[in-house]
Amino acid sequence: MHAVLHQAADHLGISLSALGRWVRAERKPSGNESATKKPSLNLGGHDELIRLRKENEQLRMEREILKKAAVFFAKEAE
Repeated sequence: MHAVLHQAADHLGISLSALGRWVRAERKPSGNESATKKPSLNLGGHDELIRLRKENEQLRMEREILKKAAVFFAKEAE
């Protein structure tokens, strides 16, 4: 299980401890909710979630472009 979390953290570009905190927070039900019920977002939270997902996708695309550019320029330098 630890290896899977480590791979996921590497893939997401975050620390293993941050991923562990997220996993623990998601597994631990709060006092006023059942373990199976997810909290609903208010309108502002939902809008922010959509914005952050779009930003995250943009950053992933930019990171992939930079990786490809680094490979291209490394080959050019040879």
